[in-house]
Amino acid sequence: MKGRNQSTAIEFILLGFSGLSNRPVLLFVLVLVMYMIILLGNALIVLITFAEPALHTPMYFFLRNLSFLEICYTSVTISEMLVNLLTREKTISFSSCAAQMYLLISLGGTECCLLTLMAYDRYVAICRPLVYTAIMNKGVCMQLVGIAWLSNSLVTLMHIDHFFCDAPPVHELVCGNTYRIEIEALTSTVLFVVIPFALILWSYICILATILKMPSAEGQRKTFSTCSSHLTVVFLLFSTAGLTYFQPKSSSSPTTRKFLSLCYTILTPLLNPVVYSLRNNEVKGFLGLCVSRVPQRDGYPPKKNSPHPGNIT
Repeated sequence: MKGRNQSTAIEFILLGFSGLSNRPVLLFVLVLVMYMIILLGNALIVLITFAEPALHTPMYFFLRNLSFLEICYTSVTISEMLVNLLTREKTISFSSCAAQMYLLISLGGTECCLLTLMAYDRYVAICRPLVYTAIMNKGVCMQLVGIAWLSNSLVTLMHIDHFFCDAPPVHELVCGNTYRIEIEALTSTVLFVVIPFALILWSYICILATILKMPSAEGQRKTFSTCSSHLTVVFLLFSTAGLTYFQPKSSSSPTTRKFLSLCYTILTPLLNPVVYSLRNNEVKGFLGLCVSRVPQRDGYPPKKNSPHPGNIT
């Protein structure tokens, strides 16, 4: 095009953790070990919640989707990071960067929606237990999860100094007017981060109000403990993501953003299986049952004690 200065990006250079470039093999092994733990831990949650009939409840259905999402989410970012740690030319093509950013934003928004559905499930189970089975039936749960997966994919279609192609560092490279892009990014953030967090907060305010009305302190403790695992994951995800995306540019350095990004791309998926297995009696019981079956080739049938809809501890 004559009369206009125009440049087209063919590839990007991912600087990554250049300060640790003198020990790439050590960093590669560390990231690889964490990646394998994430894959195995979340895959185990998926298999357990699918194989055990006693765990075929809405909460575990949402948890199974969340664990599967964590496998996809980390594979999008960590796989590219592992390749760059062992190669000299730490580049990524424009199309690969666009695909990675699309998947990252889409899966991240889906995770926020799934956590919101899990909070709503706890709200119905604790605040409206008599109509729980009518509201949270199988058809409704599948529709809600389907909407969570599809809505983010459609919205993300609208719109670096880092170790993967994330939106903020890519936007910083744009030379033209980014006003429309920023508006679209802000809209997506409000729809799939701020609103889900507000709904989760509202759910737990209602849950807390219901718990405080219980006459027994032991009953209050047991009921609140059913939400502890979910609250832990919500805090980890939204606190680190919030510090990354809502921190003023003037007060944040690229290095700080990278380490905060590590928290929600690696730390949260790494801790999810630990939180939901070590603090969940049903999951621990099924794991113990599987371990006890190992020396007995014939095995024995487990007792089917389906948990109460509100009992997920």
